[in-house]
Amino acid sequence: MDENALIEHVTRQRWYGAKSRTVSHAELLDTIVLRQAEPQLELALVEMRYDTGAHDLYQLVFSGSTDGDALVDDAGIAREIVSAMRAGLTLQGSQGLAEFRPADDFSALGRELGAARLISSEQSNSSIVFDESLILKVFRHLEPGINPELEVLRFLSDQGFRNIPALGGWYGYSGGPLTATLGLLQEYVAGAVGGWELALEEIADAPERFLDRLARLGEVTAQMHTALGADPSDAAFCPEEPSVESLGLLTATVDEEIARVFLSLPDDDERLGPIFGRGEEVREQLRLLTHAGSAGRVIRTHGDYHLGQTLWNGTTGARGAREVRPGGGGFAAAASGQGDWVILDFEGEPARTLVERRRKRSPLRDVAGMLRSFAYAATAAELTRGAEIPESWEERARDRFLESYLETVDASLLPPGEAAIERLLAVFELEKAVYELRYELDNRPDWVGIPVAGIERLMNAAAEAL
Repeated sequence: MDENALIEHVTRQRWYGAKSRTVSHAELLDTIVLRQAEPQLELALVEMRYDTGAHDLYQLVFSGSTDGDALVDDAGIAREIVSAMRAGLTLQGSQGLAEFRPADDFSALGRELGAARLISSEQSNSSIVFDESLILKVFRHLEPGINPELEVLRFLSDQGFRNIPALGGWYGYSGGPLTATLGLLQEYVAGAVGGWELALEEIADAPERFLDRLARLGEVTAQMHTALGADPSDAAFCPEEPSVESLGLLTATVDEEIARVFLSLPDDDERLGPIFGRGEEVREQLRLLTHAGSAGRVIRTHGDYHLGQTLWNGTTGARGAREVRPGGGGFAAAASGQGDWVILDFEGEPARTLVERRRKRSPLRDVAGMLRSFAYAATAAELTRGAEIPESWEERARDRFLESYLETVDASLLPPGEAAIERLLAVFELEKAVYELRYELDNRPDWVGIPVAGIERLMNAAAEAL
């Protein structure tokens, strides 16, 4: 494949993330041959350079039996990757090594692979599901270093946290142009229902039952954070006291975002009335909040936590959900037939660099993301399902989740005292709500009222607290 053909091939893929940039150069950095026999199967690392001087690295997969993307056109290469994990292969490329490794005690990895299907909704990665029991995720856009999802899944598994899909194996590249995680294999939670979809259904049809589920979600979230902060000997995960500089950076980052968003607010939108012209007030309350007391400790977190990153796995739940019992090395969900939450997708926020996604943060930042998700779910149930939501529902949802979270989490990770926890949580919620406001103004004007109500509530609560 010559350079022009390579550029054309990469830029037409749905996972290519720089469609607005002009490519000035493309280079094949290395290839790894998975199978020499026909049809030959290969992995390739490709560098795309842009006219701005920036560059990206991508993983390509090729099969001699197709001219397109092999994972889309031919599931044989996905089976070959899983087989290489089973065998623990190390394969030599022209510049570096590709290492394929199985997870310990994962009995499902020994199964024969049958029917395969591509998850067509994915944008940035490529995922293949085998027999509705295993899922292979191939990372397309590569960054140097271990992928946070692999790193966190391995750590949580070692800590005995079981509300995650079991890790089956992974493969990565080292030497030559970079060291990076290329993909991972997990147990596929067939029959489970997404937390967001469950919320929309049960907020409309069984709001009290969903409140009970949120109490359990608070417990599971606390157990996840406690596990993530449980090993003081692991430098990548041990809890740390945040530095004065990191707290100052947090304040400055949120303050800058508030200033930018409030300056750009249109003056003719009545939905913005409760917060219009109050940017300086919001910024002042932010400064008071962030200078009031301890910030607790920082740990590795989920990084992009909301209802869409969860599954409800069990017999009691949304229509069509059924009990699933993983076949080895899996999580404890549904073992009693009562159902439980499963937490997914530990890659972190896609727009952040890998270094940023691996940064330790307060666990309350995850909590804030989930609390904002409740506000969205309640409004979405009204807009999409015509549900009549009791005015107090969101507040009760917050209370149920927070109560069980605070009762369960390792208290040493949080600021001391209820007031200090509330102040820091308000900072992270404010950060999230201001980001939401900018997003909704640009993409979904009909949903602007959700972040506006959140910002107004936080301003009023902060004024009372301070």
